[in-house]
Amino acid sequence: MRKEAGLIEALSLLGLARRAGVVARGSEATRRALREGRARLVLYAGDASETQLAKIEKLVGARGVRSLRVADRELLGAALGGPPLTAVAVTDEPMAEELARRLLGSAAGFKSGRDWR
Repeated sequence: MRKEAGLIEALSLLGLARRAGVVARGSEATRRALREGRARLVLYAGDASETQLAKIEKLVGARGVRSLRVADRELLGAALGGPPLTAVAVTDEPMAEELARRLLGSAAGFKSGRDWR
């Protein structure tokens, strides 16, 4: 329970990022942010379809963007105050760094998709 609370607290930063206008929500918006070179961090839902993940992971690899796999679509969407989401892209570097630091510090419900540097 404590680990899940840490993850939820870390993901609450996504709401702040949304209000600041530095989040692309959903798989299509995430792919667009990646293609346009705006994505700094991509968060994937652990229960996302393999088809959607393959499309996003291809762009993540091509662009060298950092990514983390987060618990599930429902939790990812709830962190942004909306419906379940497959993926989100954070487009502001300082916000991306802080969010990744918090997620990696929470040690719950996610796996690193790429090395965080």
